[in-house]
Amino acid sequence: MRSHPDPNSLSPAGEGTALVRVESLTHDGRGIAHVDGKVIFIDGALPGEEIEITSIKKHSKYNEARVLSIRQPSVDRVDPRCIHVDMCGGCSLQHFAPAAQIQFKQQLLVEQLQHFGKVTPQEWLAPLTDEPWGYRRKARLSVRYVEKKQKLLVGFREKNGRYTADLSRCEVLRPEVGLLITPLQQLIGDLDAKREIAQIEVACGETETALILRHLVPLSAADHDKLISFAKQHSIRWYLQPKGLDSIHLLYPSDANPLLDYTLPEFDVTLQFHPVDFVQVNAAVNRKMVHQAIELLAPTDQERVLDLFCGLGNFSLPLAKRAKEVIGVEGDATMVARAGANAVYNNINNATFFTANLAEEDLSKHAWAKGSFDKILIDPPRTGAKEVLPLIAKLKAKRIVYVACHPATLARDAGILVHEYGYVLKKAGVMDMFAHTTHVESMAVFDYGKNS
Repeated sequence: MRSHPDPNSLSPAGEGTALVRVESLTHDGRGIAHVDGKVIFIDGALPGEEIEITSIKKHSKYNEARVLSIRQPSVDRVDPRCIHVDMCGGCSLQHFAPAAQIQFKQQLLVEQLQHFGKVTPQEWLAPLTDEPWGYRRKARLSVRYVEKKQKLLVGFREKNGRYTADLSRCEVLRPEVGLLITPLQQLIGDLDAKREIAQIEVACGETETALILRHLVPLSAADHDKLISFAKQHSIRWYLQPKGLDSIHLLYPSDANPLLDYTLPEFDVTLQFHPVDFVQVNAAVNRKMVHQAIELLAPTDQERVLDLFCGLGNFSLPLAKRAKEVIGVEGDATMVARAGANAVYNNINNATFFTANLAEEDLSKHAWAKGSFDKILIDPPRTGAKEVLPLIAKLKAKRIVYVACHPATLARDAGILVHEYGYVLKKAGVMDMFAHTTHVESMAVFDYGKNS
């Protein structure tokens, strides 16, 4: 029988190194081990692995380390597809098998609901997943010209967050952008303004790809010509951003509709959006998410539905195809206008949208809040929906579907809904909106006063 080294002992490799067995993962995907009773957080390590590590940063209560060698790998360890994975901060779990990533995220949701909300759903939903590569349709890429190397970099930030990663391609961006990293480097490196380009915003619609170039000085006519030539060659749209968001304008094709679009075929809905508007990063998972949310909410043609944090109508307009009436509320007036325009574009006349600061202490003063609603959908930002819960309590809707992008705030709000407002957590589960990262998207269903 093989004997294992003491996981708390130093290996012969030298001072500052240790041989450890990884016990578990942190919420941000780092391995956890102990050396001489002190917690060690290890980038790139997986539970059950026996690895040699070296310390990279020491703190009073814990240390940070990186892997030197893997003596005994996890059965869930896989070879990363991306050649830049050790340096780029865009992904953190490519070494973890996709199925195991989902299990990790589901377990994180379980723990957060129990820890922060003291709740457990009566039933767990099957995870929503799709193709884990080439899925990302929205991103912000950093651009930097490095004088010492005489090289132009385009990519995500490095893992330490200080510098732009030196990438040649990206495996999680949609291929029409992920395979353009090197051509973009060559293009921008040849611009007169190459030292004054700050970032490129990426947005992919159903058939069009938009790139927004943030430039800190006016571009020359020669630079305009190079950008237009590149756009023609690679079938993209160029937008320019010389100042704030309101300065964004279409460079090429100059006569095109500045809006992109994506479809929800199941509901015969097409949503138009500006490249800087918020849309879900993963189009395939978004379609499954909308389907599941509406199936769980189960609106009928006799019911009024309230959609809080409605954005440009991603849930509201499909809901309107099933419900008697939908009221959408959002804090961003631009997005409210976009939702209204999308309703008109889709010939939907039973969805109405309102602007309101949903972080207000008292929302009941608004006219839209004075009516009754049978069901409610909530899709808040990472901070959660705590401020709207008193309004929800007053409305006493019989069912709530809560779409969350942060499990801790979902857990907090679930605890309030259950322990203070008489709701029962019926179902919950995760959605893999950001494969190969530690972002956890989830969905939960609450029924009012039903314990069975």
